Formats: sequence, C-alpha cells, structure tokens
Amino acid sequence: MAFTRAAGKHRLPSRTKRTTRRTVGVAALATTGVVGTLAAPALAAEESPVEQTGLTQAVTLGDSVAQEIDAQAAAQQQAAAQAAAREKAEAAAKVRAEEAAAKAKARAEKEREAKARAAREAERKRLNAYTAPITGSYVSTGYQAGGGIWSSGSHTGIDFHAASGTAVHAVGSGTVVEAGWGGSYGNQVVIKMNDGTYTQYGHLSSIGVSVGQTVTPGQRIALSGATGNVTGAHLHFEARTTAEYGSDMDPVAYLRSHGVNV
Repeated sequence: MAFTRAAGKHRLPSRTKRTTRRTVGVAALATTGVVGTLAAPALAAEESPVEQTGLTQAVTLGDSVAQEIDAQAAAQQQAAAQAAAREKAEAAAKVRAEEAAAKAKARAEKEREAKARAAREAERKRLNAYTAPITGSYVSTGYQAGGGIWSSGSHTGIDFHAASGTAVHAVGSGTVVEAGWGGSYGNQVVIKMNDGTYTQYGHLSSIGVSVGQTVTPGQRIALSGATGNVTGAHLHFEARTTAEYGSDMDPVAYLRSHGVNV
C-alpha cells in the first residue's frame, strides 16, 4: 500500500527554500552593516563550508564599508576644522591689518595737522614780525634833530644811510595808502600797519607798490634815492599815528617796541 505525505502547514520547507531564505537574510544584514557575531556560529552549525565562506565574505565586506565611511567622515571633520581655523586666522589677520591701517592713517592725519598748525603759526609770526627798512644800515640822522633845513624846525623822522638804488623794505604787514610824490619828501610811500599805526618812506628814486596793495614784513616796496628836499641820497623813515604829516612819533622807539634793533 502506498503512503502519501499529507499537505498542509505541517509540511517542512524544502532544503532549497531554506537555503534561499538564509542567503537573503545574510545579504540583508551585510547591506545594512548590521551583521551580528552570534549569526556566524548558528549558520556555521548547519551550513556547508561553501555557505560559511559566503557568510564570512559578507561580514568582511560590511566591516570594510563601515570603516571606509568612518575614515571619510573623520577626514571631512578634520578638513572642516582646518578650514574653520584658516578662516578664523585670515579674519583675525584682516582685522589686525585694518587696525594697523587705521592707526597709520590717524598718525598721518595728526602729522599733517601738526605741520599745518606749525605752518600757520610760522606765517602768523612772520606777518606780525617787524624788520628794518634798510638791511645792514644805520641811523645817520636822529629823530627831532634841529636845523634850518627842516620846515618844522626839527627832524620828524630818522634817516638811514643808503646809496641811491638801495632796496627799501616794508617794516611790517599793512596796506599802502599813499604811493607817489610827497612835496619835500620827494617820492614817498605811506603804509597803514596792521596794528593801526602808519609808516612813511621818503626821498625814493622809484616806487614799486600802489595804493591799496597789501605788503608783508621785509617786502621790497621801493628804491632809495635823493628826490625832494635833500642834500644827498638816503632813506627818510617816519612812524606816525595817522597818515598825515605832524602825527609823528619816535621811529627808533617804535621799531624797538616791535623787536627791531636799530
């Protein structure tokens, strides 16, 4: 009598099906990188050496991929850290360079301001300075000297020794109020000084300025001569309180009060 195997849930799967499921499970574990150490002995107990060799290859492949990924991640982290450090160093260097440039600019600006102040101060001092009307000369006739050659009976200014054609200089800063013929003074120049006083230069051979012109200390305004009521070439110089004749004051004291040694 023949025996037949009953069909149903009690039927064991074939060896082929068991092997297929096992292979799929190992492949899945290898793909995800999660291959347990306990799986290998269980599989080794029931599988042939060929099947064990395949499992070992799958486990080795998963470990290699994980190690490579870890190494790449570590390299990326190191590169990122190096890049961040480099950017930080570059930013710090840029800040230092900008600070140094700002300091240098500030120093240069201060130096320019200091030079400008010094130049202005020097110019102010120059414009407020006084000088003798004839360079290297001396007073040949003093103030209020008596004699018949003067219509007032005395000398209203001082005479500086000077040959004809000697340069005559403005004694200080001011504005020319007269430039031309002055009667007994011959050719003359009268300057209103910045301090409100007046200076007069007489007996000139030529005049180099005009009315309304501003002059500075030491500027050449004329050449000395012997025009007008004179006995020889020289420069007649007066200090006055107004532009008019008769308002004279001591020219030597005037010049010395402004630092001119005569």
